[in-house]
Amino acid sequence: MPFSNTHIRTRSLQLGLRANWRQFSLLVLINAFVGGMVGLERTILPLLAEQDFGIASKTAILSFLVSFGLVKAGANLFAGRMTDRVGRKRILVLGWLIGLPVPLLIIFAPSWGWVVFANVLLGINQGWCWSTTVIMKIDLVGPKQRGLAMGFNEAAGYLAVSAAALASGYLASAYALRPQPFFLGIVFAIAGLMLSWLGVRESRDYATLEALQMQPAPEGTATETKASIPSFSEIVAQTSWKNHTLFAVCQAGLVNNLNDGLSWGLFPLYFAAVGLSPSQIGLLVAVYPAVWGIGQLVTGALSDQWGRKWFIVAGMLIQALGLFLIVLVRTFWPWLAGAVLLGVGTAFVYPTLLAAVSDVVHPSYRASAVGVYRLWRDSGYAVGGLLAGILADLLGIPWAIGVVGFLTLLSGLIGAIFLRETLASRLACYPRRP
Repeated sequence: MPFSNTHIRTRSLQLGLRANWRQFSLLVLINAFVGGMVGLERTILPLLAEQDFGIASKTAILSFLVSFGLVKAGANLFAGRMTDRVGRKRILVLGWLIGLPVPLLIIFAPSWGWVVFANVLLGINQGWCWSTTVIMKIDLVGPKQRGLAMGFNEAAGYLAVSAAALASGYLASAYALRPQPFFLGIVFAIAGLMLSWLGVRESRDYATLEALQMQPAPEGTATETKASIPSFSEIVAQTSWKNHTLFAVCQAGLVNNLNDGLSWGLFPLYFAAVGLSPSQIGLLVAVYPAVWGIGQLVTGALSDQWGRKWFIVAGMLIQALGLFLIVLVRTFWPWLAGAVLLGVGTAFVYPTLLAAVSDVVHPSYRASAVGVYRLWRDSGYAVGGLLAGILADLLGIPWAIGVVGFLTLLSGLIGAIFLRETLASRLACYPRRP
């Protein structure tokens, strides 16, 4: 959709976190409910597969993760494109409507196929709602505080993942694996839907305002500043492989979520094999997203000052170290330390990757490019589910963790080679204040 003063009124709008703090805060709260929906599953579902449905194959158990990852990846792509075409709020509300049946399907599931189908719906919910809150926050804050905005967004989401994982582990230990833990999901879905429907305002005009304020970038910078919007196929090609910086970002995002999928699908089984209770497993599973969530409040803001590249490279290397520690030293406290390292490394990476994409891409089609990046990033869940399940069945869970640790190390080295710093490109596109 072309950006024009004729069609969209922007005179009353102002970019920035302070000017838009009410809507920004509401979107942070909504994203916490989005994170809570997926956090409920991180402790429970692998145990549910073994104990309630009697599934022994790790590949079969991780089928829920494969379905979730494939659908979420596609939903991200759809959300990015459609929010550019029809607006952000509609996609956000639709995502919550699709997420409403998820906890009920799991509560009443007579077979594992119902759980897999519930995760198809959850993938759409997560892809549409999380992508839209990301895009809307980027719209509101403008170019100067993207890292900070993504830090708040991802912190809210993953602190909620952590809290929900901890709460579901406690409820499972006190009562049963279902239905009690999933009552929380019903509350999350209703609250997210009502806040999105009644409280959120459309933010697409803010992206228009930002585009109007841009000046041409100096020759040689990575940022596209043309007013014309390229075709969707060209956006996909540029984001995926033609632009080396965006290629490095996409592969890092994919591998990051590959190891997150491994932790979601296999860590509960790995820890349960030595006799840990659901509450102990819930603690180990919750520490990782808790550190991840809190850390993003710092790393996102610092990347606005120090740059994106070395946060991304260091984050991948720290994650690899955490995975190696978990697989090599098999007792509770080293596992806890490994989970902390995983959280620290992911906190370095997660908001910074989103900010880097936003630095490089013009606001007129930024939502579509963010959708392409999130397609690659969240396909890591499907790749991780398949790879981890097959390796665990053939060689054992420790081998699966070790292989994913090596891939994470390799991803960090690829980032060091191909990733160019994007912060300077972002700043060069906007006029300095007198």
